[in-house]
Amino acid sequence: MVLPMGRWLYTALGILTATLTQAAWAGQPVMPSPAPRPVVVELFTSQGCSDCPAADRLLSDLAKRRDVIALSLPITYWDMLGWKDTFATEANTQRQRSYARTMSHSGIYTPQMIIDGRFDVVGNQRDRVFAALSARANDGLGEPSVPVLVGTASGRLEIAIPAAKTKIRPMATIWVMRTLVHGMVNVGGGENRDHMLTYTNVVRDLQRAGEWTGEAMKIDLPLNLANMKHDGIAVILQAHDYGPILGAALLQFPQTSHATSR
Repeated sequence: MVLPMGRWLYTALGILTATLTQAAWAGQPVMPSPAPRPVVVELFTSQGCSDCPAADRLLSDLAKRRDVIALSLPITYWDMLGWKDTFATEANTQRQRSYARTMSHSGIYTPQMIIDGRFDVVGNQRDRVFAALSARANDGLGEPSVPVLVGTASGRLEIAIPAAKTKIRPMATIWVMRTLVHGMVNVGGGENRDHMLTYTNVVRDLQRAGEWTGEAMKIDLPLNLANMKHDGIAVILQAHDYGPILGAALLQFPQTSHATSR
């Protein structure tokens, strides 16, 4: 199916704001951004971890930058510390474990930030996080990237990826992550008892939406706007499931804060 250009948001591997989203829904064309693609930062965190709130705040700061797509992935294995994380999912936990296997790490920990699927850093060590982002930006200069086009039409999320520009056609997974743009939780037990924690771009659901082999392709998925567990969507194109990230886009709908407690 060929879609009119007015329906598409062309991210140039950049962040799609709510303003751009509304323009696309209105049928207005959105021009490609000339900026290089943002670095994807994934924070594995837990409401039951006393070292994590500082990392959560840092991720919120990073989410304000145009050169970063910042995602929070709460995990489940610290639920045993006296508080069941209200945002955690097994899918997030398994993604972190898969990164550990890919990177030949002996174990997993929180808070951990994965930078562009390439290396990791302790997520509450601000200086090291910024050093890692700078190193990744410099390392990525001249590196080929793959545009990711994301749009909405008739209650569907539509994704398009063009053909590779080089003869080398890497196998890459298309990950779709449904996110909560802002979330708050009043922790009632464990190491963060009686603390109100704030989260940004919380991954509430993730799925493998397809594989890209270098050929131009289009896929579409239900948008599920009625599902109040999410109000944003991240699309990540990642080599070999959990390898280097080749392209990414973040689509945010009108923001709604969600507070949860137990």
